[in-house]
Amino acid sequence: MVTMVESIQTALSLILQPYVLLVISLSAIYGLFVGAIPGLTATMATALLVPVTFFMEPVPALAAIVTMEAMAIFAGDIPGALVRIPGTPSSAAYVEESYALTLKGQAGYVLGVDVTVAAIGGMMGSVILILLAPRLAEVAMQFTCFEYFWLACIGLSCAVLVSKKSLVKGLISLLIGLMMTTVGVDITLGFPRFTFGITDFLNGFNFIPAMIGMFGVSEVMRNVSSDDIYMKFKVAKAQRLFAGVGKTIKKYKLNIVRSGIIGTFVGVLPGAGADIAAWICYALSKKFSKEPEKFGTGHIEGIVDAGTANNAGLGGAWVPALVFGIPGDSITAIVIGVLFMKGLRPGPMIFTQTPHILYAVYISFILANLVLIPFGIVAIKAGSQMLRVPRNILMSVILMFCIVGSFAINNTVFDVGIMLVTGIMAYFMEANDIPVAPAILGLVLGRLLEDSFMVSMIKSEWDLAFFFHRPVSAVLGVITILLWLSPLFSVWLRRMKIQKQTG
Repeated sequence: MVTMVESIQTALSLILQPYVLLVISLSAIYGLFVGAIPGLTATMATALLVPVTFFMEPVPALAAIVTMEAMAIFAGDIPGALVRIPGTPSSAAYVEESYALTLKGQAGYVLGVDVTVAAIGGMMGSVILILLAPRLAEVAMQFTCFEYFWLACIGLSCAVLVSKKSLVKGLISLLIGLMMTTVGVDITLGFPRFTFGITDFLNGFNFIPAMIGMFGVSEVMRNVSSDDIYMKFKVAKAQRLFAGVGKTIKKYKLNIVRSGIIGTFVGVLPGAGADIAAWICYALSKKFSKEPEKFGTGHIEGIVDAGTANNAGLGGAWVPALVFGIPGDSITAIVIGVLFMKGLRPGPMIFTQTPHILYAVYISFILANLVLIPFGIVAIKAGSQMLRVPRNILMSVILMFCIVGSFAINNTVFDVGIMLVTGIMAYFMEANDIPVAPAILGLVLGRLLEDSFMVSMIKSEWDLAFFFHRPVSAVLGVITILLWLSPLFSVWLRRMKIQKQTG
C-alpha cells in the first residue's frame, strides 16, 4: 500500500523536472495572453491546448491546464481595469470599480491588488481542494434542480443589490438581460421563441459577444463621442505596483477569507463556476460594507472580494471532476476528457489507484498561484502601455479586438452582429443612467434559472411547495426571499426613524 508521503514525494519528483517547469512557464505566458484578449475565454484556451497535450505525459498535461487556467482568469482583469473591457466573464462583476480607479490614476494600485488577491484566492481554493475534496463533492451532489433554482435567484438578486443609484433601473437592466435569454428553443417544448425565422437565433444569444459589446463597443462609442471622458483617461497614469496593496489586504483580510470560502464552495457546484462566485461575493461585499455608498465610484473593497472569489472557484470546480468524474465547469469537462485520453479514470478510485497524479494536480495548483504574481507583474507592465497610446489608435485597436474576440467564439459573423447591437444598446442604456452590469448577470444566469425551474416543476408535478421540501433548498429559499424583502424592510426602517424624529 502506497502511503500519502510516498505519493507526495513521487508527485514532487514528477512536477519539479525541468521539462515540466518549462511547460508550466509556457502555459503561464499562453494563459496571460489569451485571458487579456476580450472574447478569448479560458475555456477556449483549454480547448486549443488539448491537441498539444496529446504528446505529453499526464502530469505535464494537467499542470499546463491548471497553470493556464489560473493565469487566464487573472489576465481578464487587465483590460477590464485599463479600458473597461473584461477579458473573461468572471472579471465582469468588478470591471466598473476597476475602471473607475484607473480614471483616478490608480491603475497600478488596482492591478496590484488584483494579482495579489487572485493568488491568495487561488491558494485558498487549492488548500480547500486538498483538505476537503471528497466531503465537498458529497455536499455538491446533494444539490438538485431545486437548489440550483434558488442559487440562480440569489445570484440575480445581486444585480439589484449592486445597482449604483436606482433599484428600479437596476431591475430594468436585469429584465433586459433575462429577456435576451428567452430567445432560442424552449427547453421544455422544443419550440423556437422570438427567433423571427432566423436560424442563427435558435441557439439563443451567446453572452460573451454580448458582454464584449456592452462593455467594449459602448466604451468606444462613449470615448469617441466625448472628449471629457478621454481627457480623464489620458491623465490616468499607472501608479507604482503594490503601493498600498499591503494595507488593503490587511484591512480587508476578513473579506478575503469570506470570499475565498464562498468562491470555493460555489465553484464546487457543477455548472456554477467562478462567474457566479464573483457576482455573489461582490454583492455581499456591498451589503456588509461599512462604506456601501462608495461602490460604483471606484472602491477597492468590491474588487478584493470578487477577485478573491473567482480565483478560489477554480480549485473548487476540480472537486466534482476528480472525485466523481462530473465536470464542475466547462474547463473541467475538457480535463475529464484529457484524463480518459491518458488512461486515467476520474472518480473515487483515483485516490487509491493513481494518488501521485492527484497530488501532482494539487502541487500544480499551488505552484500556479505562486508564479501568478511574478508572471502577473510582467503582464501588467506590458498591458499598462495601452495608457500611452493615442486615442484614435487605441479605440481602433480595441474595436478590432472586440470584433476578433466575438468572431472567434463560434467563427460566425452573427456573433459580431450581436456584439455591435448590444454595444449600441448599452451606450443608450448608460446615457439614461441604466446600469449595464445587471443585464450581463441576467444573460449569465437566465438560462440556469429557466432550466432549473422547468425541470423542478416537471419533477414536482407543478407543486411549488416542493421548492421548500428539501432542507438545503428551504434554507436557500428563505435567504432568497429575505433578500427580496430587504429593500422594503430598509424603507420601513427609514420611515420609522423619520416618524421618531418628527414625533
